[in-house]
Amino acid sequence: MEQRVLILAPFGRDADVIAAVLHNDARACVSCASTDALTTELDIGAGTALLTEEALANGHAAGLFAWLERQPAWSDFPFILLAARSIGRRSARGLEMLERLGNVVVLERPLNSETLRRAVGSSLRARGRQYESRRLLAERIAAQDALEQLNDSLESRIAARTHELASANDRLMAEIHERAKVQAVLVQSQKMEALGQLTGGIAHDFNNLLNVIMVNAELISRVTSDERLRGMAASVKRATERGAKLTGQLLTFSRNSNPDLQALDVVALLQNMRDIIAVSLGSGIRYDTVFERSEMWTRADANQLELAVLNLAINARDAMPGGGTLEIRVSSRDAPDETLNAGRYVVIDVIDSGTGIPPAVMSRVFDPFFTTKPVGKGTGLGLSQVYGIARQAGGAARIFSEEGVGTTVQIWLPWRERVAARNEAEADAEANATSDKRVLVVEDDSEVRAMLVESLRMLGYTVTEAADGQAGLSRLADDQPDLLMVDFAMPGMNGLEVIAAARKQRADLPVILATGYADVDITGAAVKHCTILRKPFQLDELARTVRLGLAA
Repeated sequence: MEQRVLILAPFGRDADVIAAVLHNDARACVSCASTDALTTELDIGAGTALLTEEALANGHAAGLFAWLERQPAWSDFPFILLAARSIGRRSARGLEMLERLGNVVVLERPLNSETLRRAVGSSLRARGRQYESRRLLAERIAAQDALEQLNDSLESRIAARTHELASANDRLMAEIHERAKVQAVLVQSQKMEALGQLTGGIAHDFNNLLNVIMVNAELISRVTSDERLRGMAASVKRATERGAKLTGQLLTFSRNSNPDLQALDVVALLQNMRDIIAVSLGSGIRYDTVFERSEMWTRADANQLELAVLNLAINARDAMPGGGTLEIRVSSRDAPDETLNAGRYVVIDVIDSGTGIPPAVMSRVFDPFFTTKPVGKGTGLGLSQVYGIARQAGGAARIFSEEGVGTTVQIWLPWRERVAARNEAEADAEANATSDKRVLVVEDDSEVRAMLVESLRMLGYTVTEAADGQAGLSRLADDQPDLLMVDFAMPGMNGLEVIAAARKQRADLPVILATGYADVDITGAAVKHCTILRKPFQLDELARTVRLGLAA
């Protein structure tokens, strides 16, 4: 009964269609005619519930919301809300309804059956973990009750025990309490990891779409002499660039790879993050930045540094529930003591006017899994990630706080000299250069493949194409390409497997691996000397990468 899928879609044939899709996965589905019927079935037991947005309209969901408020502490029942495609922002009433539902995933209609099946599977797995937590909690309560009964029966003998034995018993109880806290944090961490994996998959397809729009806009601006069309194409390109930047920032929390330390202008990075930080803080918090200079360079991983700053901004927001101010300052300073190597450092100060941190826990704030937030509000990994990111870059993280006044977190990064920008004329010449080289493109998405083929031909290359890995490998001998460009995520054989097989035929073949995923591990011996091209990319970036690959 606890794995049933409840369906509330009283209008039309939605309920029958949803049930038919889920029966293919052997899901036990129960259609409910009203919210009252849904509440009755919830009392019996279920794994998840699919609701159409119109079924909750006109105040019919009062009983359902009352049931949610009566949930036991271990329960956070998952809902999947099927909403009509939204043209603008959701109304205040609609947002209030989502807030009261709590653990809800919103899917806009129309949607394909695979999206629905995946969402149901994810919700059932999440509910299964809740049931497992319930079982463990019941076992723990039973064990604690048994221990209390034993303590009561042995009270007279415990009184006669030595002081050392009493201290040992106190330590044992403290460890039991600490273990329960760590287990709760671990469950939350697993939920965040699952969300990160889901986001990475969605981002791949989204980056493909952005790439097609971005490059085709550039192609239009190059082939037309109409200034009006060029202006429109430039507007499209700017919009896709903003979308690509936002996608990259949203994906930073799910990335888990070795740091890619490169020359980085901290001022430019923070200016590019202004929008996402402002959105994360909300309207009740005033956000300001102060930069000592217009450019301040260090050597760090841009994605990880963005993650660190975003973590600190979110922590500051949580420490200011009634509003306040957040200020980020960037300055250059000498190493203050022997804990840092002597020299000059770029220092990022993240200063909030929040509640502050009690002195008793200041020494533990950088410890993994330590958090003062309630379960579900934080994993305890934010500040420890900030500390680790700073140390990997050769710097350090420090924190200063006073209760009732606010908190300052500092990220110290080694100073380096400014890196000269690429000469624009040289870049344009390279982007428009022609060549008699042959390029084989292996890409399963027909629109992305057509965009790549058209772009490379415009750049002067002879291009052949294949729709999957096996077709690409079969064309190697006939086409004799000078460069292989292959997508990472493809059915059958992924990009890494195609590269490994191609290298068995031609060990010296230059390869470009195109990917829209957050991270791709290319540490294997079969794919060494492989150039990575991150999606979405611009036409100039494609031209530079191809020339770099051919020159390797």
